[in-house]
Amino acid sequence: MVKIRLMRMGAHKAPFYRIVVADSAARRDGPFVEILGTYDPKKNPFELKVDQDKASKWLKNGAQPTDTVKRLLVRAGVLSA
Repeated sequence: MVKIRLMRMGAHKAPFYRIVVADSAARRDGPFVEILGTYDPKKNPFELKVDQDKASKWLKNGAQPTDTVKRLLVRAGVLSA
């Protein structure tokens, strides 16, 4: 199964995330298929960038977002609440 999930980047205590499409069996920071965007929770307000076309394409093809990514995609306007 293919999942849309967060991939942690950044330094210790300074997280920065990529929103990626990856196989569900792959480890958190392991191989991925495609990068859909970024999420920076440390900025005030947080910074969220998502390629809506790519995200919509993957969702239509059956990729399942994690709970956190689902909330972020609703905020970005890709998914409806």
